Amino acid sequence: MNQIVEIITTSINELIRTTIKGIPGILAAVIIILLTKYAADFVSKLADKIGKTAIKSYSLQILLAKTSYVLVWVAGVLFAGVVAFPGLSLGDIIATLGLSSVAIGFAFQDIFKNFLAGILLLIQEPFRINDQIIVGDYEGTVESINIRTTQIRTYQGERVLVPNSTVFTSAVQVRTAFNYRRTDLGVGVDYNTSLPKAKAILLRTIYEIEDILENPEPEVDLVSFGDSSIDLIVRYWTAPSQAVVRRIQSETIMAIKSAFDEANINIPYPIRTVYHYDQQEFNEYIPHASNGSKEYANHR
Repeated sequence: MNQIVEIITTSINELIRTTIKGIPGILAAVIIILLTKYAADFVSKLADKIGKTAIKSYSLQILLAKTSYVLVWVAGVLFAGVVAFPGLSLGDIIATLGLSSVAIGFAFQDIFKNFLAGILLLIQEPFRINDQIIVGDYEGTVESINIRTTQIRTYQGERVLVPNSTVFTSAVQVRTAFNYRRTDLGVGVDYNTSLPKAKAILLRTIYEIEDILENPEPEVDLVSFGDSSIDLIVRYWTAPSQAVVRRIQSETIMAIKSAFDEANINIPYPIRTVYHYDQQEFNEYIPHASNGSKEYANHR
């Protein structure tokens, strides 16, 4: 019994001595982690300044700053681990990471996938910060491309976080990729209208609107014979921003309506003809007396 008590006492004393010996290393590791935070912020800001000076692409500037930040943190954590556990060498850490890489990969595959997709988006630049894009059901302005998500501000003032992997593998419509963008505006005139006159009025009206570009030139096409109208499409080009497109479209509609009213050109609405039959005079069907079936006809 005394031997068991002695063994337990010896083990506890050894554990206490080991803990006391490890306290300086643990404190040093905590200090290193705190210093790493400030170092990562400093290096990130420095990389951002260098990137703005040496790199024209805003996306690559962001990538340089984010990569520098992550690398400093990785180096700081590894160094803190070595200091906290003196018996653990850098080779042991690398070997441990190698053995556990498969498990980590399965556990964090979505994070790694989004991280790599974010890096590729920043490098390839299919769109840039402040571009207006459509991804799936979401449309808005790109505010940032983070490690895991692409942040979009919708036109309704809502924030949408789309996983980078979804953005990278989906069809993305970049509405501000070029310096101008076309709007197709449908309009109909009645069948009594002189089509050359209507086309001339539309072109003159479009050219009078200030923010519509003259190059590429606006166009008016006759597209179809509708049920109640002859249909035309007015095609014009403006700056690509959604706010500009919507404002000019409203101005164009008002201008066309005013010009047509002045020229006595009607914009028809659908017309339906309804026939009413006298149910006493017309029968929809004649019941068959023998088998009860109904023989359809238009009898008087």
